[in-house]
Amino acid sequence: MSPAFPFRPFLLLSFTAFLLAAPATSACSTCGCSLSSDWAAQGFTMRPGFEAGLRYEYFDQTDLRSGTSSVNRAGLTFPAAEEIQQRTRNRNTWLDLNYGLNTSWAIATSFPYHDRFHTTIAEGDSEISSSQASGLGDVRILARYQRPHSRRSFSIQFGFKLPTGRFDQNFADGPQAGEKLDRGLQLGTGTTDLLAGVSWFGRPSVNLGCFTSVMVDQPLAARAGFLPSATITLSSGVRWLNSSRLTPQLQLNLKAEGREHGSEADVANSGGTLAYLSPGVTMELTGRSSAFVFVQLPVYQRVNGLQLEPRWLFSTGCRIQL
Repeated sequence: MSPAFPFRPFLLLSFTAFLLAAPATSACSTCGCSLSSDWAAQGFTMRPGFEAGLRYEYFDQTDLRSGTSSVNRAGLTFPAAEEIQQRTRNRNTWLDLNYGLNTSWAIATSFPYHDRFHTTIAEGDSEISSSQASGLGDVRILARYQRPHSRRSFSIQFGFKLPTGRFDQNFADGPQAGEKLDRGLQLGTGTTDLLAGVSWFGRPSVNLGCFTSVMVDQPLAARAGFLPSATITLSSGVRWLNSSRLTPQLQLNLKAEGREHGSEADVANSGGTLAYLSPGVTMELTGRSSAFVFVQLPVYQRVNGLQLEPRWLFSTGCRIQL
């Protein structure tokens, strides 16, 4: 007889994480996503040895929002009393390197490469100013401990986000050419952040798997007049296990951030809460490699001030055990 599926821990962790996320505020200028892009990356099948992953994400932020509503740009006149952002196009590539010491302990490192194009009309301007930046972002290093079990697993993660990304970019064209770009749009925040999280995985039946994962990103100190938002992300998902090489998945991704702080922060236009429904599929390529594709669709967006948000996000990649 199969052991009873512990729905209570699963529901309790999901509900607690949502309560933690809901009062906070999120939706920075470069929102990114809280997608758990590959089930194996969560450590459910953690094996000793090296594993590498490469993933690419694309999202084009063109939807100007205030609160929970879109803003009609046709009703705006320029010059305006506040900045009106036009577009932020993001192409991000992540190299993930994991080393499993044994079936319980692993170390994971993520190297992001950002390619970002941004346009805006600054306060008092009538013409568009633009910037284009590409380069290394902030590297993440995480240690993970997992209690393995044949049908369920619990893990904790802890580590740091390092200030490896540049934060000295200026506008390239338009009336603001040569002026400093907002810190929330730079390749890096310039700060060291503490990362901590928990994950729970279960297999209630032969053909069904599920997980819930919560991660907190807490900046430790301001740098150069800027303290980025503290962030809470939650991902919960289910997958259908079958005899084919394709494994369908469905996730609910929540992200919450507080306002930025400091003399270089855009306090009025930072913070909010985002929720995405994310269908996707993982394909087994060989016994040691897999690929995945996901699309994220916003189901709830609440932002402070005026901010740009994407109408959809795309993520794809592959993983291989070395």
